[in-house]
Amino acid sequence: MSTTTTAAAAARNELGGNFKGELIGPADPGYDQARAVYNAMIDRRPALIARATDGDDVAQTIAFARRHDLLLAVRGGGHNGGGLGVCDDGVVIDLSGLNAIEVDPAGRTVRVGGGATWGQVDGATHEAGLAVPCGIISTTGVGGLTLGGGIGYLSRKCGLTIDNLLEAEVVLADGTQTRASADQNPDLFWALRGGGGNFGVVTSFRFRAHPVSDVLAGPTFWPLEQTPEVMRFYREFMPAAPRELGGFFALMTVPPADFLPAELHFRKVCAVMWCYTGAPAAAADVFAPVHEIGTPLLHGVGPMPFPALQSLFDGLYSPGLQWYWRADFVSELPDAAIEQHRKFGERLPTLHSSMHMYPIDGAVQDVGQTDTPFSYRDSNFAEVIIGVDPDPANAGAIRDWTVDYWEATHPYSAGGAYVNFMMDEGDARVRASYGRNYDRLATAKASYDPENVFRVNQNITPRR
Repeated sequence: MSTTTTAAAAARNELGGNFKGELIGPADPGYDQARAVYNAMIDRRPALIARATDGDDVAQTIAFARRHDLLLAVRGGGHNGGGLGVCDDGVVIDLSGLNAIEVDPAGRTVRVGGGATWGQVDGATHEAGLAVPCGIISTTGVGGLTLGGGIGYLSRKCGLTIDNLLEAEVVLADGTQTRASADQNPDLFWALRGGGGNFGVVTSFRFRAHPVSDVLAGPTFWPLEQTPEVMRFYREFMPAAPRELGGFFALMTVPPADFLPAELHFRKVCAVMWCYTGAPAAAADVFAPVHEIGTPLLHGVGPMPFPALQSLFDGLYSPGLQWYWRADFVSELPDAAIEQHRKFGERLPTLHSSMHMYPIDGAVQDVGQTDTPFSYRDSNFAEVIIGVDPDPANAGAIRDWTVDYWEATHPYSAGGAYVNFMMDEGDARVRASYGRNYDRLATAKASYDPENVFRVNQNITPRR
């Protein structure tokens, strides 16, 4: 490619009619929309966006990027906090066109294209009375969430998303299209279940689905000043609760949503967002201890379809907000850490900013520490601090609050973080987050991507 030839022009010339998708360059209509990601704090300008339609398109794009020594990023739903689905001056493989979903109700499985969102999956599986464990925002991409682990409402009952992955179709760095499962390329299958996008481009996933249809879900709010009492309750209650009960703790500002009482709008609170999949007749007994703690402002738990729960926060956290993330796994939650949470909860800088603490127990801990790359199954919680606001003028304020909060609570952490909750934080942080599994990941990286073609991610250095 000459210095006067754009990457988009070169791709059209070289790939010709063999590329079935769309090739978008900086001069093309729709370029700014195509390069935008969920986190508006990220503003990167790729030289080429290749919207693929199948594995062949993906393979051709990888080969093109390698021929021209262009940085390569892979975009699924575009939700990555650090903006790792897009890059400056390189090539982006956009998988949004690979969104076919095939549900097998009898076998309780679902095959999902690598560019689908969880809202699309939830809608398809719900028709069969099934669900796949996933996150809490329906616009999240299946690929990114799965490859990083997959924490959500159903984790205590059904495990992480990766614990329900049965096989994946993958395009490797050399363009080879292969399948990974427990029986076929098992070392690659191991690496994909938590190792992120380091090993190839997944064009299709097949998941185990579970009989989940309607759930009992919603928030309990308490006054913010009761945070210490509620957090102490939560740290003891959740590990002992039935696995059918999921629920993440939050420090938050009540949004002005129609389904919430107007008198609570914009009030800072501590909260738990619940999801119960057990027998409705047992729900009163399960939730009874919750009513005995503090003075709840609202216990808004009620029946709803699982997809409705999954999309409940879509309006609050719509694409295009400014985001800054920090995260940790937490094994213990001592009173000294709880005091820091109270302190920073009082300083919530914006309506959208929050701290979430997700339980990591139950079915998650049924899987061994080295059975997948997800390295903190012996922790009890995954903590994430998010500074969020629509206004770019507040980017500094939300970043400072997030970093200060994290630095105050990190000494009480287990050491690493859930990679889907991380920004682009460097090699040491990646190593800490994979812990004892990092060396095996580095060996797999050397086998499947020795030249580190896939490096716009929480990167694993190939073992030399």
